[in-house]
This record gives sequence, structure tokens and C-alpha cells, in this order.
Amino acid sequence: MNMIDRGLSEEQRLMRESCRAFVSDFVTPFIRKNWQREWLMEPDARLPREILEQADKIGIRTLGVPEEFGGIQLDPATEVQTFALISEEVARGDSGLADKLVQVWKVSVLLRRFAPRHLQERWFPKIVGDPGFLLAHCLTEPRGASDRWLPYNVPEASMRTRAVLKGDRWVINGRKQFISNGYDAKLYVVYANTRPGSKMIEGTSSFLIPRGTPGFTVMRCNETLGGRFMNNGEIVFEDCAVPEDHCLVENIAMSRAGIYFRPGKIIVAAKNLGVVWLRSSAPLTTSRTTCRAGASSSSTRRSRSGSPTWRRSSPRCARC
Repeated sequence: MNMIDRGLSEEQRLMRESCRAFVSDFVTPFIRKNWQREWLMEPDARLPREILEQADKIGIRTLGVPEEFGGIQLDPATEVQTFALISEEVARGDSGLADKLVQVWKVSVLLRRFAPRHLQERWFPKIVGDPGFLLAHCLTEPRGASDRWLPYNVPEASMRTRAVLKGDRWVINGRKQFISNGYDAKLYVVYANTRPGSKMIEGTSSFLIPRGTPGFTVMRCNETLGGRFMNNGEIVFEDCAVPEDHCLVENIAMSRAGIYFRPGKIIVAAKNLGVVWLRSSAPLTTSRTTCRAGASSSSTRRSRSGSPTWRRSSPRCARC
């Protein structure tokens, strides 16, 4: 057993090997053959459904969904570690695909923890039954995001997106920006201010909002370099009304969201390790070139079986 395997359970090692085979057999060949597809201006046409279907077949798409609903619920003591292992392996194939799956895992944990039973019975079977069913977590707004985790709990830091209880429905107005899976998710956890004038931690609630709810609009797909398969989106809420029971956590949602964000930092770090592994293991090719004055020089290029990534400029000779 090598150093990397120490501390891993047999189940974790098997899952890692299955995921590694998935990346090597399906993801990497697709990227090599279709590397230009990432740059298509139609977001829906970038990542084929077959990739998500294969991820579903080996069980990594529904990590975090309770086993009783057909998902793969992990050991709570090592769940975050397993998420990190799988994220690193998927990112070895594509960083955006890793982001796409990570959101499903983390939002599933939120639903498992905070959604009432009848909503779990409604949505978990749909998540499991459709390989293309994606989830999104809507916190970031045009005026702030991760800065809300800084140690200032003041009204000025509160959400601009507002939710008001009218009868038996919450009516939501506002805008969310840079949302992972925001363009193509089917179910969203959305944060909004429910106590105007109160401090952020005492006045923010979270809501479960299905795509297609009247007043819910996906405005655009933000083009993010290196993660375009994830389809980062911008969302607008205009008198978007959801039933009262779709409020997952009222007023103290920010203090409860730690189960999403604290593991998220570890998982993102692991994903970045996967990207580093890919780049460091890519073959180096050196070619001879001739400058305008006829002098010979060399340039170094890292390639992923033909797909251009970066090129170090050839040094000019003194005559150029």
C-alpha cells in the first residue's frame, strides 16, 4: 500500500478505481476528440448527456442521496474525504465536469439534512431517475458572495434578494450571479433576506425552487475559462412564489449552510490537485522552429493528445 492509500477504506479505493477508469475510458477520450466543443456558443451542446449517464452507471452522480431513494449514501465519518477523492479523479479528466458533479453531491447533503420528508420523497427519486438532473446552490449576488463569510454580521452585508411570506407562499425577488450549474440545473437552493434590517446571520433563509417556477428566469450562461462544461449561470427572480413548506431554513440559513461550505473548501482543493496532476503528467514535446532571420530556436508545448493548451513563446535571436 502506498502513502496515498493509507487511511482509505476498501470501499473508497474501489470507488476511486472505478472513477479513474471512467475518466480514462470515457471523459479523456471525449475531451481529446472534442476539445473544441467546450467553446461552442450553445451551452446545451457542449457536454453530451452520455457522459453524465456513464457517471450515473458507476454511481458517482448520486453520492449523498439517501440509499432508501436509490442513491449512494456514504459513511458520514468519511463522506467529505470520499467526495474529495472522486472530485480529484474527475478533474483529471475535466475541471468543469468535476464542478458539475460536486454541486449535485453537496446540494443533496443539504436536502438530506433540511428538506422535509415529503419534499425528499418528491425530489430524490427524480434526481436518481434522471442522469441529466442537476442541482445548484444560489448564494452569490452581483454585490457579494464569499465576503459574507468574513467576520462582520451587519445589516449592510445582508442579501439583496428578498423573500416575503404572503399567505401560504413565499414571494422572492432578486438576482443571483455566477451560480455553478445555474444554467442547466433543474432544482435550486436559493438564499434570500427574510428579515429586512436584521443582521445577515439572523435574517437569511434558504428555499427550494424548481426550475420552471413562474417568475424564475435563467438569464444567461456565464463563460468561465477552464470550466465551461459546468455552465455557470445568472438567475433572476421576479415575484417568484413557492409554497411555504419550500423554506428549508428560516432566518438562520447562513449558520446552517456550513455543512455545504466547509466541506466545499476541501473538495475544491482536491479538484485542483486533479487539474495539477493532469498538467504535470501531460507529455512535453519540443519542436524546432526558424525565426525570421533564419536562426533556429525551440519552443515547448504541453499537449493533451493534440489539443492545444499553452505555448511558451520561442526566444528571438539577436537579429530579430
